[in-house]
Amino acid sequence: MTAAPERTAGKGLATATLGLWGSTVIGLASTAPVYSLVATLGFVVLAVGASAPIAFILAFIPMLFIAFAYRELNNAVPDCGTTFTWSTKAFGPWIGWLGGWGVAVAGMVVLANLSQIAGVYLWSLVGDDSLAENAPLVTVTGVAFIAAMTFISYRGVEIGERVQNVLLAVQYLVLALFVVLALWKFFDGTAPNPTPFDIGWFDPFGVDDFSGFAEAVLLALFAYWGWDTCLALTEETKDPRRTPGRAALLTTVILLGTYVTVTVAAMMYAGVGEDGAGLANPDNAEDVFLALKDGLFGPFGWVLVVTVLISAVSSTQTTILPTARGTLAMAAYKALPARFRAVHPRYKTPSFSTLVMGVVASVYYVGMTIISDDILQDSILSLGLAIAFYYALTGYACVWFYRRELFTSAKNLLVRGILPLLGAVMLTLAFVQSAVDMYDPEYGNTVLLGVGGTFVVGIGALAVGVVLMLIWFAFPAAKPFFRGESLNRDTAVLVPDEPITYPRSVDGGI
Repeated sequence: MTAAPERTAGKGLATATLGLWGSTVIGLASTAPVYSLVATLGFVVLAVGASAPIAFILAFIPMLFIAFAYRELNNAVPDCGTTFTWSTKAFGPWIGWLGGWGVAVAGMVVLANLSQIAGVYLWSLVGDDSLAENAPLVTVTGVAFIAAMTFISYRGVEIGERVQNVLLAVQYLVLALFVVLALWKFFDGTAPNPTPFDIGWFDPFGVDDFSGFAEAVLLALFAYWGWDTCLALTEETKDPRRTPGRAALLTTVILLGTYVTVTVAAMMYAGVGEDGAGLANPDNAEDVFLALKDGLFGPFGWVLVVTVLISAVSSTQTTILPTARGTLAMAAYKALPARFRAVHPRYKTPSFSTLVMGVVASVYYVGMTIISDDILQDSILSLGLAIAFYYALTGYACVWFYRRELFTSAKNLLVRGILPLLGAVMLTLAFVQSAVDMYDPEYGNTVLLGVGGTFVVGIGALAVGVVLMLIWFAFPAAKPFFRGESLNRDTAVLVPDEPITYPRSVDGGI
């Protein structure tokens, strides 16, 4: 008789908390669909004009392929460390540590932008725009939002899921209204620039500027980014080996439908002209919804403003979740100081990691605001580099981790080899092309060290990870990790196969 598999103790997180629906909601909320469209739609149209719909579709392809990589790796290693854990098992501790840093730095940078957006939109609802343009007031408000969402994340995934159900429902209701009103006004002839639907919008060969197209795809990648939160909560789902992967795939497909539908409706309503309400008007690029809200919603334009605010706040909370769990996993395997693996005895959340994430994001936001708001904006433009970096690394890790099993079946070759590799290569090309473009001093809002500030901030943020890794390597407590003892291909996964009760935070045996 075959012996029962040994059951591991886990990291102390709450188990059996999320089902497929809850995991999908968290994944969708992490992408903040309304905010993501606000931040990217105008710039995508500026980059590729009427080819914006196909840009969102082509950006979806590597996302889908990488989602398969996440699913397959999660089946074998259902660990909240995701990219960090998988890359370490595939390539060793040094590359794995940098993968974990890529996840962390992306979360930190986007939290600063989300909190700023939340502050601006909150005060734009009050009186004239003078309050929304008051930098100290907006900054204080943004920090308050980070603090509030950090508290919700600290209290547990379950309360976060309930909050996100409501916030996500509001976002999709208003997006549906946006599409209906845009099409209604197109067909009744009251749209500012009614533009008939054109199948050429979906022609992948209709773009002759590869640089602009690469920029558009990277922007669209940012719009999809966040679905992997489903996998960071793998240890807190009811079926950790299957549910997170299914939720990730479902999330990416829903997002594809959302972005393409809204983009087409906006183009039919406003066109892609450079004047007035046109989506290619540079004055509208930073916030297309703000430019269109009065024409679409009339006296109820404030509803769209409130929705963007809700979307930013929603994503603030869900962005904290994967980063805190990533650093928890790194500490569990001795890739970070042991303090980061502290789990709250009652709420079963990574308490210290969650608080550190909130504090670091707040300090970064305040510091960048004091130094230069332009540098803060350039850090957002550079965010696609960090996203492409750790998503691509996950794709390569999947291929290498399963390299001995790829040719055992056609299915394995496809979902563990070909698709993850194609996704990783696409993201690598987007990373390289975008880095080259960002190097140009004309790119972005600032010039640092004689080159584009966006390049310096983006590449510099990843380089900081190398410095921090070397600093941690100097400590004796780090030696088991960097010698490949605490985490390697054969290390048992620190997640239970079945839900168990934790009397207190336990040492996972490493």
